[in-house]
Amino acid sequence: MDRSLDAPEAEPPGTGTGTATLGRPLFPASVKDRERGAAFPASERSRAFRRKFFPDATAADWNDWRWQFRHRIRDLGTLARFIRLSDDETAAVARHQGPLPVGITPYYASLLSPTDPDQPLRRTHIPVNGEYVRTPGEADDPLGEDHDAAVPGLVHRYPDRVLFLTTGTCSTYCRYCTRSRMVGGGGEYSFSTGQWQRAIDYIAATPAIRDVLISGGDPLTIATDKLEWLLSRLRAIPHVEFLRIGSKVPVVLPQRITRDLVRMLRRYHPLWMSIHFTHPDELTPEVAESTARLADAGIPLGGQTVLLKGINDDLAVMRPLMHGMLKFRVKPYYLFQCDPITGSAHFRTSVEKGLEIIAGLRGHTSGYAVPHFVVDAPGGGGKVPLLPDYLVGRDGEDLLLRNFEGGVYRYPDPGGTLGASRAGATAREGV
Repeated sequence: MDRSLDAPEAEPPGTGTGTATLGRPLFPASVKDRERGAAFPASERSRAFRRKFFPDATAADWNDWRWQFRHRIRDLGTLARFIRLSDDETAAVARHQGPLPVGITPYYASLLSPTDPDQPLRRTHIPVNGEYVRTPGEADDPLGEDHDAAVPGLVHRYPDRVLFLTTGTCSTYCRYCTRSRMVGGGGEYSFSTGQWQRAIDYIAATPAIRDVLISGGDPLTIATDKLEWLLSRLRAIPHVEFLRIGSKVPVVLPQRITRDLVRMLRRYHPLWMSIHFTHPDELTPEVAESTARLADAGIPLGGQTVLLKGINDDLAVMRPLMHGMLKFRVKPYYLFQCDPITGSAHFRTSVEKGLEIIAGLRGHTSGYAVPHFVVDAPGGGGKVPLLPDYLVGRDGEDLLLRNFEGGVYRYPDPGGTLGASRAGATAREGV
């Protein structure tokens, strides 16, 4: 069976009524499932949004991830029902063609400001004309993933791990997406179970691979039984030690984290999950529930955040985001410098801004709340971690280190050479 995993894009892959997925029929959610959905927590903001814009939807409808997916906001007319668009937004949405379409779940739309085009979450999901401006150094595939693809959809860059791109579908489409060339339809990529099998065969034939990161698109938009088909085959490969899933679904479609999904995932331990967070406004009761279900299933959760100009490039935003993730049992893992994807200049900060934020976190909050700041090197160089410069220099047998308050401290390091090149400069400075 070699059916596209992304068609029709308006439905979650493999969840259409009465369709067959890998030989197993799928049907709409049962009454019992829908009753369970009604128990999923909903903030007052969500309830007010549902009453205003979806008056015929029940609480069970709202908390059914399939309903959320089917009712995504995907065109200018529908978007204008919920949000008073600026001229810039209206023009940008109207001219869009190809991949990275507008796509916003009703739940996530309830978090967007209906009147303020500068609201951070709104800026991350509604296009502006800056998307159509290409600046020097930008590229459609700036990280060279296609170049490092061992087979279509499987990126083998690091010796012992691979990136497995499983779908081009996301429940929402972030405007700064690194894979904007392939998500949402209209791009060069097509995904199928045949493509999956080629990737599985490559992994099975390559004993050096011990770690598989399943990504996309968003793999949690894949039907539960189809996702289990994939996980079971990867887990059956003896040299694959653990699996990872990269997803934004727990944040933008938290209702997807059903009890059934979690029961399935816990069968494939060791399994880790990296969750994409952007702003403290995403730290809602619904997301507290989705992350709690995953954590309670024994799935270690790591947080990934992209540094974005005017959205989260401020300690006053980043610190509560990191703290909130920890309270939700998500360890902040990576803070990414925004990749130079085509049309992303209006999102990118200087690299110095990222170092400034790390310096403002380190020592001023829990170490668990400080992510690694990395630049994913263009052209396939991989992740390069950057830190503020805490090494002052050397004075004889002592290493001179600067702490988070700016004080300089001596560490005995006889026979060491680290910092020797700075010894003259530190002596002149009178350290």
